[in-house]
Amino acid sequence: MEEKSSIFETLLDKSADYGKSSYELIKLKALDKSSDVISTLFVHSIVFVLIIIFMLFFNLGLAFWIGKLLKNTYYGFLVVGGFYVVITFIIHFLLHNWIKKSACNYIIKRVLK
Repeated sequence: MEEKSSIFETLLDKSADYGKSSYELIKLKALDKSSDVISTLFVHSIVFVLIIIFMLFFNLGLAFWIGKLLKNTYYGFLVVGGFYVVITFIIHFLLHNWIKKSACNYIIKRVLK
């Protein structure tokens, strides 16, 4: 009888250790995935900010240049603004679903990798 209780206690201890180990493994995997996603988003946000700064100065230069060609500065800004309105409508009405699906698939791949 004592031998059965000893085996039962050993089995209980091992199953408790297994449960703790499994819990720790799940925590570590979650930490790994979340840190990977956060670090990727951090790097992408830095690149995004740099691209925004570049685009700002590029568009200002382009608007001033077009304005100089058209003999009025605000015409250049109107032309550049109109270009972006057209691009915005194209993206919104034609590419919205494709961009949304691509972004979702990218995030899912990063998490499940």
